[in-house]
Amino acid sequence: MKSLGQWLAHLETAHSGGLIDMGLERVGEVKRRMNLTPACPVIIVGGTNGKGSVCAFLTRIYKEAGFKTGTLTSPHLLRYNERIALNAEPVSDGLITESFERIEAARGDISLTYFEFNTLAAADIFIRAGVDVMILEVGLGGRLDAVNAFDGDVSVITSIDLDHQTFLGDTIEQIGYEKAGIFRSGRPAVCGQNPPPQSLAAHAQAIGADLLLYKRDYSLSKLENRQWSFRFHPEHSATFSDGLKRNRNALPMPALRGSYQLGNAAAALAAVECLNAKLPVDAGAIKRGLLAAENPGRFQVLPGRPLAVWDVGHNPHAARALRQNLIGLPFAQKRTAVFSILADKDIDGVVSILKDQFDIWYVAPLHLPRGMSGEAIKAKLEAHGISGIRLFPSVAQAYRTALADSGENDRIAAFGSFHTIAEVMTVTDKPTGHHAAG
Repeated sequence: MKSLGQWLAHLETAHSGGLIDMGLERVGEVKRRMNLTPACPVIIVGGTNGKGSVCAFLTRIYKEAGFKTGTLTSPHLLRYNERIALNAEPVSDGLITESFERIEAARGDISLTYFEFNTLAAADIFIRAGVDVMILEVGLGGRLDAVNAFDGDVSVITSIDLDHQTFLGDTIEQIGYEKAGIFRSGRPAVCGQNPPPQSLAAHAQAIGADLLLYKRDYSLSKLENRQWSFRFHPEHSATFSDGLKRNRNALPMPALRGSYQLGNAAAALAAVECLNAKLPVDAGAIKRGLLAAENPGRFQVLPGRPLAVWDVGHNPHAARALRQNLIGLPFAQKRTAVFSILADKDIDGVVSILKDQFDIWYVAPLHLPRGMSGEAIKAKLEAHGISGIRLFPSVAQAYRTALADSGENDRIAAFGSFHTIAEVMTVTDKPTGHHAAG
């Protein structure tokens, strides 16, 4: 029997040399052969940014309410197992390899991508574990993503912006249509962006999905004493024709840092309210869940000095959020960027948004097929008028040097890719006085 490492090495190249290949026919047929039909409620979460955070909130809230949760997320930072979690804990290698063996036996001559194996394995593991709720994060887009082979009892779309244009189209309207593909007729579809793209609203109407919009059907208010309240008031909804309204008051600020996390938490709570008849959740579970949520690498501010921030943001939408959050941090004498990005991302968009937030840039290549060379990143930065640039052979070396070069009143922000943060996380030799949470 193959080890998990052997399986993953095989899956990375098995289907069309590891290329992304969108579509539901292959995964749908293998799902049918394996009889992967969830008996529990399913929440499908899509969007440009914020998906992982919404999944983290949902997972912790349901866990705190006493429900057994199965959560699929992607990509992973350090271990593949992070993608498939039972009760917020990554599953064992053994559970994954056993599931891969079952998928391999069922697929026959159908070729499956890495992500299709990933999605089927998660569903297989969750069904066998008898979870009470499945929380599935869309990998790419929505309409043609493997996760969409499953029907969501509730769908959530966090935000819509430009990313993955090669696959999803290069306008917000095209991308909105692709993301709206996870909606289902007669079922709630929560959208955290208002106004939504016209294509998304039109698709919801065309198929008879019950669109619940932020600031129209649910809303949030910041209160005194670092608290907030959530209001669910779906007046436009056929699903809640009984006039359901619910307020959740005196909620604690989420454990996840960043001003945008309140919007993500509100989208998660809207989904919780939609399923409340099947999965009742009390106020205590919501409060504990908001405080317990973890999503490493999303504006993660580490304890200790110099102040260090890790952020996986890799598109302009995420860069705008990072900029806003950096501005909200205490004054720093010297501001260092540790930066690397994949070649297929909008580096010009990211850099133009963030260039005024740093005094010096430590850049390095990502040693991956889609990685950009250090020289190419440096040239891009120089084209934006940035002069303080130092080049390193690896992200880990850049981060290590940034820590050594920074005083306790300075700030370091590492960002640009999941791969950038994964490398930064491997740096354990922190200078004295800098206590990092890995």
